[in-house]
Amino acid sequence: MDAECGRIVAGTRAFRRINRAMAFGGFSVFALLYCVQPLMPLLARDFHLTPAQSSLALSVSTATLAVALLASGSVAQRIGRKPLMVASMAGGALLTLLCAFAVDYAQLVGARALLGLVLGGLPAVAMAYLGEEVEGASLGQAMGMYIGGSAFGGMSGRVLSSVISDVVSWRIALGLLGAAGLYAAWEFSRSLPPSRHGETRRARGPGFLDGLRIHLADEGLPWLFVLPFLLMGCFVSLYNYISYRLLAPPFGLSQSAVGAVSLLYLLGMFSSMWAGKLADRLGRRKVLWLFMGVMIVGLLVTLHDSVAATVLGTGLATFGFFASHSVTSSWVGRRARPPQALASGIYLFCYYLGSSVVGWFTGHVWEQWAWPGVVVVLGALLGVAMLISLRLRRLAPAAPGP
Repeated sequence: MDAECGRIVAGTRAFRRINRAMAFGGFSVFALLYCVQPLMPLLARDFHLTPAQSSLALSVSTATLAVALLASGSVAQRIGRKPLMVASMAGGALLTLLCAFAVDYAQLVGARALLGLVLGGLPAVAMAYLGEEVEGASLGQAMGMYIGGSAFGGMSGRVLSSVISDVVSWRIALGLLGAAGLYAAWEFSRSLPPSRHGETRRARGPGFLDGLRIHLADEGLPWLFVLPFLLMGCFVSLYNYISYRLLAPPFGLSQSAVGAVSLLYLLGMFSSMWAGKLADRLGRRKVLWLFMGVMIVGLLVTLHDSVAATVLGTGLATFGFFASHSVTSSWVGRRARPPQALASGIYLFCYYLGSSVVGWFTGHVWEQWAWPGVVVVLGALLGVAMLISLRLRRLAPAAPGP
């Protein structure tokens, strides 16, 4: 513990317990949320859907998740951060099991909508928990571990669902992932230390509207809230439609091979933790724009009609995205004032809203202009994000500064 404020520091047993729990938490949420992404072509075939329609299995979850995140801070203040996060993970696992038994696409989309609402109890609360329980100099490392677990979950959910659906069926894949989610919830529950600093403010924190005014009045937070909309919208669109590109000529890869592209999330696991440490050392304003530049370069490389170039470009974009997300999210954690959970909720509301809106919109772009059209749209959005990151270089630090 830090002697001055009683917060947890890197290298302690409590810090290791937090990292273990957050790794399981990030794994569960992202595995359950994104396991349907590589299955979109299979869902389109089985239920006779267009690419934009099949994307609803993911977009509806991220849309309801975005809404739920805004309320998660208030719910956490009433029942506690840890109980809410555990219930969120367990409920998401059970709903994924139910998805395996959907008799038509409407039932599947309905269950996925409920999944998003339930999973909303973890991401923003986890970010707020870390911002309040971990001392500032160790926050980037802790946030990087959570995002690394998220990357591993996103990768595992995609790869496992692709391989299992290729060998057996997508229903069996969802059932097995739901069971894995229940185990992750148990590990999270037994590993995470109870919240100490967040719980003490439960009764006296600002309300929703007051907290919203506080955060939007800040010089930097509104810009930091725009970035996740743009970044996540571009990233989820990349993985939504790269599968269609690789399944079609001139590539013609199998479902398992396309799912294996998600192994590139290993780069995200590394980059999120590495970028968090680098930002702690050099400052977030100095490194954020560089990581976005890597993402743009990777996107452009995917235009080349070869498997090697497509995989290389996707890998670069994955590296740049997770590094940017790690830096931006920890910056919000450092800069936000009470209620921190609401700041995290707004950040993640924008994050998942971008996933839903941009991910759905680029489905129509794919149908009209194929992959070059998708790259043009995503490149323009990333260009806006780059301009915002350069503007943030001139941001006056809050106390304590980022």
